[in-house]
Amino acid sequence: MVYRRGLPPVRTLDDLLDLRIGVIAGSGNAAALRAQQQNLPGLGWRADDLAIADLLEMVERDDLDAAVVYTHQFKLNRLFFPNVERGFALGKPLTLVWAFSASQPLALQQAANRFIAAQRRSGDLDELIGRYFGHDDYLEYVGARLFIHHVRNRLPRFVPYFKEAARDTGFDWRLLAALGYQESHWRPDATSPTGVRGLMMLTRPTADEIGIDNRLDPRQSVDGGARYLRHVHDRLDASIPEPDRTWMALAAYNVGLGHLFDARAIAAQRGGDPDRWLDVREALPLLQQREWYSQANHGYARGGEPVIYVRNVRRYYEILKYVNRSQQQFDQLGQRTLDSDTMTPLEIVAPLM
Repeated sequence: MVYRRGLPPVRTLDDLLDLRIGVIAGSGNAAALRAQQQNLPGLGWRADDLAIADLLEMVERDDLDAAVVYTHQFKLNRLFFPNVERGFALGKPLTLVWAFSASQPLALQQAANRFIAAQRRSGDLDELIGRYFGHDDYLEYVGARLFIHHVRNRLPRFVPYFKEAARDTGFDWRLLAALGYQESHWRPDATSPTGVRGLMMLTRPTADEIGIDNRLDPRQSVDGGARYLRHVHDRLDASIPEPDRTWMALAAYNVGLGHLFDARAIAAQRGGDPDRWLDVREALPLLQQREWYSQANHGYARGGEPVIYVRNVRRYYEILKYVNRSQQQFDQLGQRTLDSDTMTPLEIVAPLM
């Protein structure tokens, strides 16, 4: 069970009475609710033929108070819905499995098992799990609620600058906006004790190098930051594929190219792949240990910082991409709801009592 932040905590079945509850029609979650209705006859809900993101959006926007979703679905989507809170587990744990048609040869199942085993051996499976399921507590850490507040109130003023810089440099404007938020929370007058200034927090030497006269001018700052990121991106080895190349460029934007090169060398020395961000990400914090930085060309660095930095930018970027897509989808959903001819089928499950 998940519910909208601000409501009284939803911890037991009794807390669900009188709440507007939603579930995806025909899903196992709907069946779980029906099973619980035998214990709580006053329990009722509505079932919609929607995607999981649409259901969570309805809770976020106060069209529903609560919803039933699978745990893995909530983990995948929680980052985008900071006003949706985890409630309690409904029913017994279930296992997700692959299912194959009985008419298919056994060789198909064996091939699938070999594929999954290969993904485990290569580390790709762990990387995927970490990417999509490893950030369950990350929402509060990066302050997603504050971020979305600033998306609505601060970002619109600077969107034209990010889009202009994106056209000039080839980056997604939302990636540049995510970088700008990580640097300054979109404050054009931001200044750090070390002397970096502006929306993209450029140093004086960097601004001089790329021809920026006024670091506090947001348009110049965004342009300068985007061009500097492109400069760093282009200096990386051609062997580094995307998206790893972009993640490494972001790390270098934060810690410097020299330290990134040192981390790549350490990754290779430890038997990893210096062209994979996953391996370089593990090597960067070692630049804080004498055993490693004493051998590095550029010496000591607070290598843990760029790891968090890139992770933050990636999450902000994901939210910005989702906000764009979600707004369009939700507007379309609202239009369908107003149009009785195309309205999504809705099942209302009334209480038994």
